[in-house]
Amino acid sequence: IQLLQGSGKRARDNRVQGITEITTGLKALAKELNVPIIALSQLSRKVEDRDEKRPQLSDLRESGSIEQDADVVMFVFREEYYLANKEPRPGTAEHATWESDMARARGKAEVIIGKQRHGPTGTVELQFDAAVTRFGDLISEDGRERT
Repeated sequence: IQLLQGSGKRARDNRVQGITEITTGLKALAKELNVPIIALSQLSRKVEDRDEKRPQLSDLRESGSIEQDADVVMFVFREEYYLANKEPRPGTAEHATWESDMARARGKAEVIIGKQRHGPTGTVELQFDAAVTRFGDLISEDGRERT
């Protein structure tokens, strides 16, 4: 695993152009070998600057070519992560609302399918155990798996 970098001087001079070179090459390699290739990307900081923290395609760092070349783009979103970093002062009405929101979000994650070239997009809720970074099926109150 390594940080993807372009091969030429132009790629070093222009990060976006370098990412374009890489994603185009990965797409060609996947087609040639008939295998899936999984590439990870950081999100830009735009997510941090807005109220709705769920990531979207435009949040992919140097996103143009990643978004264009990918067959599938998935994001992992954990509301609990963002809520935990914004705890209001205890004893306030805001804190009571925050506690309720934390209880609802605790131990859950969303996998957001932001792009799927040959299929539907949408969101899947999963159970998330942060201590071991494990995802699993959510179990409803009646003990059945949620689908």
